[in-house]
Amino acid sequence: MRVTVTSVLVDDQAKALEFYTEKLGFTKKTDVPAGEARWLTVVSPADPDGVEVLLEPDGHPASKVFKEALVADGIPWTQFAVDDVHAEVERLKALGVQFTQEATDYGPVVVAVLDDTCGNLIQLAMMKPAEG
Repeated sequence: MRVTVTSVLVDDQAKALEFYTEKLGFTKKTDVPAGEARWLTVVSPADPDGVEVLLEPDGHPASKVFKEALVADGIPWTQFAVDDVHAEVERLKALGVQFTQEATDYGPVVVAVLDDTCGNLIQLAMMKPAEG
């Protein structure tokens, strides 16, 4: 068993596609009609055959309540790995991305949290090399 697709619930697929490709740097992988929405996925250009992120509509009433509660409490539900959190924060800020938490060192990991403009907080994480 392996992970091939994971979902991020978004309030607008077109807006999400723009943010995830033009700001975060993902590449569109799949875009096909699926009823009133689309099966719309993005991937990391560093791993185009890797895990796909499904930009899934948050149309179910529970989705909106769940997302709003997480954001109100400042909790990111999704995390992306980066090589250098500090550099990525600066790059994204230059593109107008808003952060709810600056790069913060927690010992073995450095994280920052951004607003994806689609109703989610996204955590960027960089694992530090093990000492020893």
